[in-house]
This record gives sequence, C-alpha cells and structure tokens, in this order.
Amino acid sequence: MKIRMAGLVKESIVDGPGFRTAVFVQGCPHHCPDCHNPQTHDFEGGAWMDTDDIVRDMLDNPLIDGITLSGGEPFCQPEACAEIASRARAAGLNVWSYTGYTFEQLLAGKEEWKKLLQEIDVLVDGPFLKEQRTLDLRFRGSSNQRLIDVQRSLSENAVIEFPLD
Repeated sequence: MKIRMAGLVKESIVDGPGFRTAVFVQGCPHHCPDCHNPQTHDFEGGAWMDTDDIVRDMLDNPLIDGITLSGGEPFCQPEACAEIASRARAAGLNVWSYTGYTFEQLLAGKEEWKKLLQEIDVLVDGPFLKEQRTLDLRFRGSSNQRLIDVQRSLSENAVIEFPLD
C-alpha cells in the first residue's frame, strides 16, 4: 500500500516515549497558526512511499520501542496509517498518533478513522492553539491537547487520559 509522506525519522526521542520511528504523513486540512510542520500541509507535496518499506525499516531496528504517526494529518490517510500501526502492534511495538481532530470528532467520523483508532495506543488530540502554547506539557504543544489512552477509552466508552508518570 502507498502513503504520501513528508518524512520519516528512524530514531526519534521527541515524538513519544523511548526510541520511536516517527512517520510524518503529507497533507493536513487544519493549518494551525504557528504549526511546527507547515511544510506537511500541502496534500500534493511530499513523496509516495510503500508501507512495506516503512514497516521493514521500523522492524529492522532492535532499539525501536514504538512508532508515532504524525504529520500532516494521519487521519487523512487512515487506511495506510492503520496498516503501519497494525503491523507495529503485531510486532509488540506501541503506537502513538498526533491529530488535529478531537477524539470525539474521530469517533463520530468516518469508519476508516475508527479502524485506525483501534490500532492506536495513545492519541495526542486537538489542534495546536497558539494562544494555549506551553512548554510545560510533555509531548504536546498547547494545553488543549490531550494524551488519550485509546484502547481503554474505547473499551470503557469514555475519554481516559494517558498517565505519563
């Protein structure tokens, strides 16, 4: 399966806990003011990659603890992102994803979004809001963004925030 990519970081330490493969998808409808990845907004930018190549790179590195789907907006390419996430989880890796949508919007949205959610362990949700920018929260850029324990939230039918410590 093909995915339009903005970039791939094979050993990231800033996109979630531990060593991670960070998958930066291309294309984002949110256009958050002061976004730290504005080059990912254009849906025609980036380059096509095969999900098999991404998974192979990820699994070939024994140091990797998990993957992070970021962007751009991963939920604009939900099938390809779900394929990568599913294969990561099958290999015992944890899966984080950033999104400009809220968890509630994703649950009420497309079926493909719900399928992707089923493959994610932790979701950092909500748009980056410049007026709520903070450097005090780990893995988030603004205080409106939440770290959601997706699997618990889905099973308990409630929004359960992920404890960092």
